[in-house]
Amino acid sequence: MGAVGAAATPARIRRGATILNLTAGHGRPLHVLAIGAHCDDIEIGAGGSLLQWASEGHLARVDVMVCSSTPDRAEEAREAAHAFLDAVPQVQVAVHAFRDGFLPHEGPALKETFEALKATLAEGASPDVILTHWRDDRHQDHRLVSDLTWNTFRDHLVLEYEIPKYDGDLGQPNAFVAVSDEHVARKWELLRRHYGSQADRYWFTEDTFRGLMRIRGVEARSATGFAEAFTMRKAPLALDSGAAARTEAARDSVGALRWGTT
Repeated sequence: MGAVGAAATPARIRRGATILNLTAGHGRPLHVLAIGAHCDDIEIGAGGSLLQWASEGHLARVDVMVCSSTPDRAEEAREAAHAFLDAVPQVQVAVHAFRDGFLPHEGPALKETFEALKATLAEGASPDVILTHWRDDRHQDHRLVSDLTWNTFRDHLVLEYEIPKYDGDLGQPNAFVAVSDEHVARKWELLRRHYGSQADRYWFTEDTFRGLMRIRGVEARSATGFAEAFTMRKAPLALDSGAAARTEAARDSVGALRWGTT
């Protein structure tokens, strides 16, 4: 266990603030689309949240799209996605072979890939939530993928995850998902197991990921002491007091999600 992980488990706290509970129509489990520029991005940025949601039965389907890979890294990404999403009933993983670091120079082809994804999803149920990169990420590939996500999907709740790195570009996210001690540890276990190609990277350590989740847990006053953080730019809201009348048709037409409070 890394240096941060060796510290005492943060004390549980009482929550006084209201928590918004994200649910889809009729309280059904969510359909999530997760998009990453590189093979480990989704797991680094949102792996704890996906583990947490899956373990609580909140996910019915997750579609994963990775834009850049090599043959070896593509196999890592497929195995990692299925490991992280083992408790999800339906998982679809698409890994493309665009060149790492050169996505802005492959714009037209990448845009076509996004449009093809949208067309495929349009044939079935539309995702309730989309996970993608933070718009102001300094990595050029991450930034473009975020832009293309917003260009392509206009009627969805988009949560932008963060990636710690050399650039020092972590922002001030405004949406947090509490992650249990168990899933904090599980996130690193699965990253280490499935992304052996990254083992010699100086940033690829347990304390990097655990430390960031601890900081975000402090900011969120997470009851577990840990959280993953997202930027949520737009969120159509509908207050749900349990009344019989619902506006599901209107909700579906704009991709809004219903929120309750705890």
